[in-house]
Amino acid sequence: MSLADNIGNIGRAIQTRIYREGVYGRKPRVPVDPRRLSLAARSAISRRAWNYLQGSAGTESTASANRAAFERHRIVPGMLRDVSARNLGTELFGRAVPAPLFLSPIGVLELVHRHGDLAVARAAAATGVPVTLSTQASYSMERVAEVAPEAVRWFQLYWSSDDDLVTSMLRRAEESGCEAIVITLDTHVLGWRPRDLDAGFLPFAHGQGIAQYTADPVFASLVRRRVKRPATSPAPTPTPQALRALWSMSRSHPGPLLANLRSPYPRAAVETFLDVFSRSSLTWPELDFVRQRTNLPIVLKGLQHVEDARRALDAGVDGILVSNHGGRQIDGALGALDALPGIVAEVGGRIPVLFDSGIRTGADVCKALALGATAAGIGRPYAYGLAAGGAEGVRTVLEHLVAELDITMALAGVAEPAELDPGLLRSVHS
Repeated sequence: MSLADNIGNIGRAIQTRIYREGVYGRKPRVPVDPRRLSLAARSAISRRAWNYLQGSAGTESTASANRAAFERHRIVPGMLRDVSARNLGTELFGRAVPAPLFLSPIGVLELVHRHGDLAVARAAAATGVPVTLSTQASYSMERVAEVAPEAVRWFQLYWSSDDDLVTSMLRRAEESGCEAIVITLDTHVLGWRPRDLDAGFLPFAHGQGIAQYTADPVFASLVRRRVKRPATSPAPTPTPQALRALWSMSRSHPGPLLANLRSPYPRAAVETFLDVFSRSSLTWPELDFVRQRTNLPIVLKGLQHVEDARRALDAGVDGILVSNHGGRQIDGALGALDALPGIVAEVGGRIPVLFDSGIRTGADVCKALALGATAAGIGRPYAYGLAAGGAEGVRTVLEHLVAELDITMALAGVAEPAELDPGLLRSVHS
């Protein structure tokens, strides 16, 4: 069922379907309760995959702040208002979508499910919810386009230290049918993530999550150049762990596994990626580099400071995504929802202000929209659904979120997202 099929009654339709299935003893295969959903995901994947997905920076206080911000804002419903003709539909960058939602980028989804990005894109196509393809995807943007051509796709860009590679990624995004470029600004240095550090696990060092690179012609030329260079250090002594890493690199690299195991290219691809992943010298004037190389709308992801919103407007971008990377980059930072109102006020409706970080429920989406977000990004919950049930799990999570959003709005006395405003909320401090 497409979410657009039941405009005006989507929440009740999904709710009724679940209860009718219950009459026959059939309970939802993918849990509705957010806590049970995360537990289902945890039991379905490896410990290090779970830690990579769930972990955040430092003491994980920013991730906690994200949730605390939602808990602090409480909905004050209005009564005796006609909400019989509800409509969640909105428009994002010229595209009509059935609900003010999008799927935020998550890298290395192969850790969660073997079909990773392909399964997520299939769910996006089935529901009409836009999906943001990560630079650190497990499948290339071209492969995703083949599998789910109907999906509304955006491309999230990590700005590489190699400008030719950035240009190539932008070109490929346009040619593969992406409809927006989302530039992540908060990951020019990888955050300090104790769960991964204690495990000594960086998936990219194992060849995972670099499919956008190994499918890229510019990156391929960089790898060939590395292979041709004479070795400058002796080969390390192999260990069982290193052999497992080599197996992972060879399995993830394009081409036959046995040939890859004998080839220097899989390891060279990993080393090249680690060299070119990010650019910490990036400054505001360089945004024009992207504008000159794409006609797609440009969205800046990771903004939390009002001054940055002002500079984004001056730079002529097409959208802002208020986000703290789900708490994965800086420990002790502001909850993303607390940053939203100031940026919304600064933007003043001139461009869309998107939001992610901390959303777990449809009521959370309602709060973000009430504080001025044009649309809300879903992150970890859809990855939980992917772990629990593949493409169908992602689709189910999206349906549950939209159903709860619709029902929450109706009970709050609101018929469509445009009617949501800060007056719906009251901030409660414990």
